[in-house]
Amino acid sequence: MTAKLRRYAPLLASLLTTSCVVGPNFKPPAAPPVSGYTATPPAPTVATPGMPGGEAQRFISGADIPADWWTLFHSRQLNTLIERALANNADLKTAQAALLAAQENTRAQRGAYAPKVTAGVGVTREQDPSGALAPVPSNNAFLYTLVTPQLSVSYTPDVFGLNKRTVESAAAQAEASRYQMVAVYITISANLAAAAIQEGSLEDQIDATNQLIRIDREMLGIADYQKSKGYLSGADLIAQRAQLAQLEASLPPLIKQRDQENNLIAVLTGQYPGQGQAPKFSLADFTLPSDLPLSLPSVLVERRPDVLQAQANMHAASAQVGIATANRLPNITLSGNAGSTALAIGQVFGPGTGFWNLGAALLAPIFDGGTLLHQQRAARAAYQQSAEQYRSTVLTAFQNVADTLAALEQDAKTVKATAAAQDAAKASFDISSRQYKDGYFAYTAVLTANQAYQQARLALVQAEADRFADTAALFQALGGGWWHQADLNGPQK
Repeated sequence: MTAKLRRYAPLLASLLTTSCVVGPNFKPPAAPPVSGYTATPPAPTVATPGMPGGEAQRFISGADIPADWWTLFHSRQLNTLIERALANNADLKTAQAALLAAQENTRAQRGAYAPKVTAGVGVTREQDPSGALAPVPSNNAFLYTLVTPQLSVSYTPDVFGLNKRTVESAAAQAEASRYQMVAVYITISANLAAAAIQEGSLEDQIDATNQLIRIDREMLGIADYQKSKGYLSGADLIAQRAQLAQLEASLPPLIKQRDQENNLIAVLTGQYPGQGQAPKFSLADFTLPSDLPLSLPSVLVERRPDVLQAQANMHAASAQVGIATANRLPNITLSGNAGSTALAIGQVFGPGTGFWNLGAALLAPIFDGGTLLHQQRAARAAYQQSAEQYRSTVLTAFQNVADTLAALEQDAKTVKATAAAQDAAKASFDISSRQYKDGYFAYTAVLTANQAYQQARLALVQAEADRFADTAALFQALGGGWWHQADLNGPQK
């Protein structure tokens, strides 16, 4: 036995240590050949002092993004909500569980590199026919019990890299799951920031609408008095009532949207709607970040989780090409068994009861109706598909950044214009109200000025909210700074 093992040792060592890995070796795609997101570098935005969201913003090319970017808005309540969401959100916990499952599947697949060792014992009660020519037991008994413990070892050398490519594919899929979890992490924080900003905007719009309703009611009281004195026509009084009714009708939709945002915030933080006290924001609670980091394009593709997930999917598809190729090649299996068989437990491993065997098997596909060939072609097509999906994801990522930069530039101009419109409308309303009381203006002119002021005030609140929301969207578009989080940065081994 020893001589035989020595004879086959070089062959076994060669099979264990060498392999020809088939299929393409994956290389990450090169960075896009662009140096910016827009035709010209983004310039600092205009400022509108004295109101929420009126600060000027400038873009710092190549600056890094902090992991807790939402703290730049200086809202303790927002910070608390996001921390709660990252600890309790069900979608994030789902993504974390999916990542753990993918990692365990990768570890399980690595076991294919090692020999398989099994041990067992069998006990059988047998009876041979009395006319048997050669009864098994040496005592010529026809009824006996066999006790057979044995150890089996099998090993499949990775001659053509099937195991390696399979592990490579599983590891790439685990990476894709990790980046999917990171994307959920960023989306939750960005969505919660957007919901808080929108809730604050709606609170401000509700407050502004209530104040405007109060003004309109006061004006209606004046109109009623003047109508009773004959100074105002019935048509003017009806017009004032109609304007008040329209304004009151605009309030319930705002309250509905505000309540829906509170429900969204509750769910994002892992709570049921109505559980606990609903948060109440105001745009005045937020500070608009003045210095905004702007990652380089080459850095964006290395940090955006959706781009990295698409790259991991591409890597997994590349490994699948190797798997499909290896499946068309011969497969070698080495095996060995050793054990003992006896008529009684006390005789197990006694003299003359042992047995062993060594074996090698070669299995090669000969004809399968073209199944393996077409599976290989399908794997190549799937790899091409993943490559195009990666390119599409990169293009979308650049579009997200470019769209947000354009939005921030125009948001600042909109805030400035709507602020000027509100100031002008307020001044016009005040003047027309005074001149009407002095008898110089018709009442319809007062109504028109008041309506313009109402619209301008609500438009300003919405413009301020858009600027805050698009600032949060820029942090999300640039990757959200997740690489600074120790529990997110790097696959778990």
